[in-house]
Amino acid sequence: MIERIHLRILRQIERDGSLTAAAKSLHLTQSALSHAIRKLEDQAGTAIWRREGRRIRLTPAGDYLLAAAERLLPQLERLDTVLADYAAGQYGTLRIGMECHPCYRWLLKIVAPYLATWPGVDIDVIQAFRFGGMAALFNHDIDILVTPDPLAKRGVVFEPVFDYEQVLVVATGHRLAGREYVTAEALADEVLLSYPVDPARLDIFTELLGPAHVTPRRHKTLESTDIMLQLVAAGRGVSALPRWLVDEYAAELAITPVRLGPAGIAKQIHLGARRASLEEPPIAGFLEAARAGPSNTA
Repeated sequence: MIERIHLRILRQIERDGSLTAAAKSLHLTQSALSHAIRKLEDQAGTAIWRREGRRIRLTPAGDYLLAAAERLLPQLERLDTVLADYAAGQYGTLRIGMECHPCYRWLLKIVAPYLATWPGVDIDVIQAFRFGGMAALFNHDIDILVTPDPLAKRGVVFEPVFDYEQVLVVATGHRLAGREYVTAEALADEVLLSYPVDPARLDIFTELLGPAHVTPRRHKTLESTDIMLQLVAAGRGVSALPRWLVDEYAAELAITPVRLGPAGIAKQIHLGARRASLEEPPIAGFLEAARAGPSNTA
């Protein structure tokens, strides 16, 4: 009963705001567009939209179809692209979702040798911290999920590919610089800088501050790693980042790492993929490239 054109019509009306504009975008006459929806309504036995003067208002059934269109059409369009690539003897685009900001710099070290080995595959990186990474993986919006915090879900396999330590980064002249480690209490009077992520997903809160029932004097979020570390170097705050990332920036900025707690916080970057996709050559090849990539357990 439901055809792709019905979903495309509803999505386009939502995007363009009118039947006339949507018909133009879809290269249809307004009459043909209305006829398609009217036929669907007759088959379904329920109204999809109602006219209110010059405006169109979706019924509950129409709202449901629009939500389905927003979810299903990207998958169908992705399917079209993949099939066309296979027909042309190519693998198409490997879509990688990111659930951590600093992982992007690690990923860049994997991408270059991968692209050299797989000339028929392009790579698209989606900043997964702006969407649900696991949902995107299940919905085939991405092929691989890069995350330091894997979730055990049936049908998805996560593999650790990079070990690192999460540390506190402070200015070289900061009162905490040079300590063997910092306690939660030592951060009670600090301005903590972090990425715009729920504190429940930040290791410094879950592993150090939370168990000690300590909160920093102020918690400020920033999108940019570069700006964050510039502020740290200027003594405007402290942050928790991977040691390998701090070491890279320390060559240019007056910053230094300090262990978080006496035992430190050990982490791993994981790559997640659908179990059914593990044997697909581009995905298997990327996992192999990640395993052979840069290693830093410091």
